[in-house]
Amino acid sequence: MSRIRELERHFDGARERVRDYAESASDAAGELAERGRRAARRFGHGGDYRRRLVRLAEDMADEANYQYRRARRHVQRHPVATAAIVAGTVGAFLLLRRLFRDDEE
Repeated sequence: MSRIRELERHFDGARERVRDYAESASDAAGELAERGRRAARRFGHGGDYRRRLVRLAEDMADEANYQYRRARRHVQRHPVATAAIVAGTVGAFLLLRRLFRDDEE
């Protein structure tokens, strides 16, 4: 039973890391949207350019928000698959690090 609890704690930690990453991405996209609005105001009354810039920033914010919700749903529905993806990513990183490490170390 302790193994199950250990796995649950591990998944909760992974879920929190994914949530934190997605929230920071969403915040960054929102900040970019706001910066785009400010930049558009600085360019004056050039409506077409301003509208395109604002739409682009809003699209980026929407995409970040969508990716956050998608990642959150995936973690909640498939915690084992998420843990496997995280474990595979870490394993690949360690393998590449070992392959590219100098022989002197």
